[in-house]
Amino acid sequence: MLKIEIIWRELLYQTIEKRSLIANNAIRYFTQKDIASKFGFSTSTVFQALKVPRKMGAVRVSGRNFTLEDAEKLLYHWASFRNLQKDVMLSAFVNLPVLEIEARMPPEIVFGGFSAAKEILGENVPADYDKVYVYAEKINEIRKRFEIGKGPSVLQARQGRANLTVLKADKFLASYGQITTVAQTFVDLWNLPYWYAKEYTRNLKEKLNGLLS
Repeated sequence: MLKIEIIWRELLYQTIEKRSLIANNAIRYFTQKDIASKFGFSTSTVFQALKVPRKMGAVRVSGRNFTLEDAEKLLYHWASFRNLQKDVMLSAFVNLPVLEIEARMPPEIVFGGFSAAKEILGENVPADYDKVYVYAEKINEIRKRFEIGKGPSVLQARQGRANLTVLKADKFLASYGQITTVAQTFVDLWNLPYWYAKEYTRNLKEKLNGLLS
């Protein structure tokens, strides 16, 4: 994931999951310096991350502060920008049901995709799913647990039968918990080609509307 995406995720997380009421107004104020310091980025990187959101009116800068005025605009901008395929470290077929795949995962991974959406939506899950997406910094332990080598599992994955995809986790992801944030879950699912992914994004959007209202 690119640095600008890490910044967008943080802004959306603070606005959606960690809303701060300031002067009775549901606005979260940020500074470029604070964001840069939190992630160890340069202020010029933060400036670049805000460039397009400012042009589209999603972000408003006032003096040293800036606010995320329209989280929905930034969410859809990120969704259209996201290149999920570039983060894929492993795609394989595992001859197990999805619940067992999830249960066998090592504790240091972060669940994404449908697994994360299931936790966020609770009873409002629109459909069953047969593919597991997780984020990890390393894949050796996952390969061991599911006995994934360079043979039939990977070959079946190339033929379109993959039901386990491991994506590269950035070093800040785990700080948000063991599932991806609401925004990142939406953005990742938006970029999946399966028909039921659209149903999940629709229900997540309803959840987001409730959190932002």
